[in-house]
Amino acid sequence: MKRIILYIHGKDGSYLEAERYKKNCPGFDIIGIDYHGYFPWIVQNQIQAAYDQVHERYDCVYLIANSIGAYFAMHTLQNCDIAKALFISPVLDMERLILDMMSWANVSEKDLRERGEIPTDFGETLSWKYLCFVRENPITWNVPTEILYAGNDNLVSRQTVNEFICDHNAHLTVMENGEHWFHTDEQLSYLDAWMKKAIE
Repeated sequence: MKRIILYIHGKDGSYLEAERYKKNCPGFDIIGIDYHGYFPWIVQNQIQAAYDQVHERYDCVYLIANSIGAYFAMHTLQNCDIAKALFISPVLDMERLILDMMSWANVSEKDLRERGEIPTDFGETLSWKYLCFVRENPITWNVPTEILYAGNDNLVSRQTVNEFICDHNAHLTVMENGEHWFHTDEQLSYLDAWMKKAIE
């Protein structure tokens, strides 16, 4: 059986990160999707094209996605034949995240609707079009999913993750002293061990 993993990186990440995970996934080919842009209605075409290409040539497709890459993956591939998904620090509820960021920036829905886009002090630009898109395109995710979450994640709340676990065929692993971006030697070692077990 020919098996492949599609890797979808997070914000400011790179498709080349897939190379780092090869050692954790024996028996699989792995490719990173080199998508451009951060609006789901743009990214979805690039992810769908990559999936269509590998689906023709492989018997089994797995998915690894990081942060916002998990949201893009669920939005685009929810009706595709994915055998299993591994999510690292995933954005699981985009509407909740946007509303949280609006709260952090003290921006009301009325303000955002009237202005369209509002830049924030923490580097994100809030978008009324984005919020409307998320609400108008709900996700139904039925893929067996393994989630690696960091106890010190400052972007996605533990409550959001727990709600997702309750409503989906998903299993949660938590690195309590981890951060949203797994980058220290200790965090990466933990991630590698989790992935080797989760990929089985």
